[in-house]
Amino acid sequence: MFAELGLAALWLAAALAALQLLAGGMALTDGGRSFGPLVRPVAIVQGLLAAAAFLALIVLFAQTDLSVKLVAENSHSAKPLLYKVAGTWGNHEGSMLLWVTVMGLAGGFVALIERRLPERTMLATLAGQAFVSLGFYAFLLFASNPFARLDPAPPEGNGLNPLLQDPGLAFHPPTLYLGYVGLSIAFSFAIGALVTREVGPAFARAMRPWVLGAWIFLTIGITAGSYWAYYVLGWGGWWFWDPVENASLMPWLAATALLHSASVLAARNALRAWTIMLGVVAFSMSMVGTFLVRSGILTSVHAFAVDPRRGSFILVLLAIYIGGALLLFGLRAATVTEGERFAVTSREAGLVFNNVMLSSILGIVLIGTLYPLVTEAMGEKVSVGPPYFTPMSAVFAVPMLLVLMVGPLLRWRRDSLSRHKLPVLAPFAVGLAAGIAFAARGGIAVMPLLGLALAPAVAFASLLPLRGRSLRRVPLATWGMVVAHLGVAVALFGMACDSAFTRERLIAARIGESAQVGPWTIRLAGVMPVAGPNWTAMEGRLEASYAGGAPVLLRPQGRSFWAPPQNTTVSALHTRWNGQLYTVIGDEVQGSQAEGGRWQLRLWWKPFVPLIWYGGGLIGLGGLLALLGRVFADLKRIRVRAKVAVRREDIAAVKAGGRAGR
Repeated sequence: MFAELGLAALWLAAALAALQLLAGGMALTDGGRSFGPLVRPVAIVQGLLAAAAFLALIVLFAQTDLSVKLVAENSHSAKPLLYKVAGTWGNHEGSMLLWVTVMGLAGGFVALIERRLPERTMLATLAGQAFVSLGFYAFLLFASNPFARLDPAPPEGNGLNPLLQDPGLAFHPPTLYLGYVGLSIAFSFAIGALVTREVGPAFARAMRPWVLGAWIFLTIGITAGSYWAYYVLGWGGWWFWDPVENASLMPWLAATALLHSASVLAARNALRAWTIMLGVVAFSMSMVGTFLVRSGILTSVHAFAVDPRRGSFILVLLAIYIGGALLLFGLRAATVTEGERFAVTSREAGLVFNNVMLSSILGIVLIGTLYPLVTEAMGEKVSVGPPYFTPMSAVFAVPMLLVLMVGPLLRWRRDSLSRHKLPVLAPFAVGLAAGIAFAARGGIAVMPLLGLALAPAVAFASLLPLRGRSLRRVPLATWGMVVAHLGVAVALFGMACDSAFTRERLIAARIGESAQVGPWTIRLAGVMPVAGPNWTAMEGRLEASYAGGAPVLLRPQGRSFWAPPQNTTVSALHTRWNGQLYTVIGDEVQGSQAEGGRWQLRLWWKPFVPLIWYGGGLIGLGGLLALLGRVFADLKRIRVRAKVAVRREDIAAVKAGGRAGR
């Protein structure tokens, strides 16, 4: 029953998306203005119906209803409830229904609360959002139906990929999707502004909170996904420039540039064309990521679809949406002026420079991601990895970080560097001192050394906007900027330390033997069989002692799942203030009868590596503070306007009473 209810809700939501598009388009014409009041309620109901469809799918997974094809292929009755529910979006159809649900709810939320834009622009925006949603509804209903039935139902399900049976699945994909799909709002705002030619500060102020919200979720999702891969896959790395990792990074880069551009437009009425174009590019990168993951051209734990026809469907959608948006931009570009001018030494100029750097890094990542796919289509296999991405990105990231240290100190429109001589020189002095100190240690490559020098400089510079100000009176938006920039420095320091100081050992140890990795001594105390709800494992008991101190017990596992049959490793980590010990146990290596068996152990000591994720958390927190600051400022502005309106009404009433008395 839930499958039929979910499918019916999905069809109704699609029908309402079509009605929303039609009514929004008609309301923009002279003869169809009466359709305008219909658009907002339809958008709200459409979002609720999409959510109802997704809730129905969650119930089907929680109940392990094997008569539903999607459940039978991706779940199992023996799985813990958490993974049954999380398995709802751990597959192609379910993740696409989550995509549509977030898009519908986002559009409905905009319709419910957004009142800052002119009504015509708002109607055009909601029509654009419906146009995007309609394509994905069609994709679900005609190419990826999540509610398809099986007759007869199988006695048991296939189960979920064991790599996905982790609490990270319950957190990482939904947050990432809130970011991905949230950028569709920026896209719709850009389309609405182009259609009505209303590209100005009001448009930027209305769009900015939605972009900021999407950017926060993208930041959290990428950070959480990085840590999830780090501890689940057992390879000791936190980023590999995998195409699917890049698919999440590219929208984040575009959204970061869009945030800065929208801030300039909102504050100084400049960078109009930049803001519109970045709104289109940010969602374009989300679409490119969707195509990569669901086209079947990639083999990855992230890549759910293996049907090229689905990839073709998404490719058509990408061409329609992005091609149509670029065509509209081309037709209306002459009406989108750049607005107010500014000097080379100004805050606007610093933001423009960093946007160019972010866009360049985006281009590098996009080329490096797509190039192997293009060459493979031509019969030539090429691998593009860290040796390309890391140095090429650094070429643009380093100047961007240098300007980031100075830009927040500059005034809008025009300023002089001589006015900031001491504040500008201080961070560079800190960075130079840190670089010399680390270089004196010896044995550090150029790229990590550069990061170790830049991180303290950026951290110091991030605090300079607070200089000489009462901390209680600093606006939340400024605190957000400070915390986010500090997070960049913290994450950069963690990345540099991981590259410069990580120590690794791969050994085959008998029970009772010890090994050294960095300052740690690790002893294999034993190996025990253990069992879980749908797996069995051999669990190592490792006694780890830091610099001769008291030992701590670590329990890495080698698990064997039976639904579906697959072997995985579960790492065991111990975190200290100055780093993380990372341990993985492998298979038993049989020796001679006299020697006994040996167990493969892989050990890492990673100084300060947790700072990578602490820094990501600070960046997200900075975004949240900035968002709250904007919301509170808008609420204050609304209250002031309401008081002014009431006062005017009182004055008018008094005057009217005076005239009546005469």
